[in-house]
Amino acid sequence: MTPYKDQFLPIEKVFRDPVHGDIYVEHQVILDLINSREFQRLRRIKQLGTTSFTFHGGEHSRFSHSLGVYEITRKICDLFQRNYPVEEDPINGWDDNERLVALCAALLHDVGHGPYSHTFEGIFGTDHEEFTVAIITSPETEIFSILNNVEAGFPEKIASVIRKDYQNPQVVQMISSQIDADRMDYLLRDAYFTGIEYGTFDLTRILRVIRPYKDGITFNASGMHAVEDYIVSRYQMYMQVYFHPVSRGMEIILNHLLKRGAYLHQEDSSYFHDQTPLLRPFFEDNYTLNDYLKLDDGVLNTYFNMWLDDSDPILNDLASRFLNRKPFKSARFNPEKDQALVEELSELIGTVGFDKTYYTAINTSYDLPYDFYRPEKEKNRTQIVLMEKDGSLTELSTSSALVASLAGQTHGDDRLFFPREMLEQESLSLFQNEVSLFNSHFHNGKLI
Repeated sequence: MTPYKDQFLPIEKVFRDPVHGDIYVEHQVILDLINSREFQRLRRIKQLGTTSFTFHGGEHSRFSHSLGVYEITRKICDLFQRNYPVEEDPINGWDDNERLVALCAALLHDVGHGPYSHTFEGIFGTDHEEFTVAIITSPETEIFSILNNVEAGFPEKIASVIRKDYQNPQVVQMISSQIDADRMDYLLRDAYFTGIEYGTFDLTRILRVIRPYKDGITFNASGMHAVEDYIVSRYQMYMQVYFHPVSRGMEIILNHLLKRGAYLHQEDSSYFHDQTPLLRPFFEDNYTLNDYLKLDDGVLNTYFNMWLDDSDPILNDLASRFLNRKPFKSARFNPEKDQALVEELSELIGTVGFDKTYYTAINTSYDLPYDFYRPEKEKNRTQIVLMEKDGSLTELSTSSALVASLAGQTHGDDRLFFPREMLEQESLSLFQNEVSLFNSHFHNGKLI
């Protein structure tokens, strides 16, 4: 009987994908993982969370993204085995015995994401990577049973790739580095579904120049411009899509909505006793892996709909703002110069009747488009290296003036978020003086 790890489907399974065309599944274990209940749950979790309130096409799921990461990884494995097999280059070559580890890790890298994951994590202190490892290594999951049938200890191998301590750095960097299958898929996929042209880059060219070496993944120097294109695309997507102020305004409302729910339950443990049973373990900080796996975007949205009729005015108002897309407005500010003004305006918002805890927020969004190797940093990023024809390696920003201009520099902004009513005098007719004073400090999306 053919060992499970070597079982190939009699006819490959094909998933039709708008980004990659056909996604090919050849191994039985990959198909079984896709059909597991834990992986199917990803169909019910949006990849972009609240971004779909700004870019209406961004409704795609973590399921489709995970398939895309698998497909890019499969193509990389094919290229490595064809062009750089370990049999021909024992030092820098690719050992195709690592293929199944790489494919499984790529497919499962996001399986631990929760509903509106980053916001949910901030409120309840969960960590999607820890849950990913737990789902892979817990005997109670279907995914563990499937992986454990490959060979003894196989789930731990996949978990070590997620934790980035797997023995083969080529596999780790294929899934997690500054240019990896994960990032390449989500940039292309998010650009496609949000309708953004500047998020695209030449994936075909990158796959022609990517190659393994003993310390991980590198790129032939002749393909430097394709890597530059990727870095710039990543920068543009963060600045124009992921950090869009409207999306952040909706995320603030979601954050405060969950925070209010947690507060009400803390004050009265019988609160939501019948309404929201699947959230109670998280309100009480006493949840299990099974509790976590019961949650998805639809569960939270259903509870938010129920909260529209709740007797607590803050809870029902925030639920209405979230479900009906009434984002908080925002203004950029300089934290070094404007801190006193921010505090003054926050007090003003409280004066007109809004609870500052739930109706104001300072949100900071910064990203580092590319980082070079900095050993003094406790957690430095894996640098991108180019391989010259003679086999020598150079760090990307030393060869590219374009990347050097972005390297090591963070980009983003600090914003004060507040109710839209503060800019609409007719909404707060009893507080004309306060609203006028607030407006006097707000111009063109910036505090003055």
